Amino acid sequence: MAYMFKELKHMKVSELRDIAKDIEHDAVQGYTQLNKDHLLEAICTALHIDMHEHHEVVGLDKGKIKKQIRELKIKRDKALDDKDRVVFLKMRKEIKNLKNTLRRATV
Repeated sequence: MAYMFKELKHMKVSELRDIAKDIEHDAVQGYTQLNKDHLLEAICTALHIDMHEHHEVVGLDKGKIKKQIRELKIKRDKALDDKDRVVFLKMRKEIKNLKNTLRRATV
């Protein structure tokens, strides 16, 4: 049976050990002695499953927003060098808002 990392992560240790029992791989040797974190890592290694979840930005042009953030960071640094506090704070706030927009659009 094909497993996903998210499914395995929410299983109990006893369920993970039942899965490891049927796997013939060096990574799961001694599975009865492993705790959940190590057992999860061993199963993912044996079954060639990515150990992290992939997040995608939906409904936005991520590249365009990141380009805007880079441009704002340049303006922010220039304002910092010029000791222009008002512009500096404005750029910081805009950067923060764009980052939050990206974070909210992540699925």
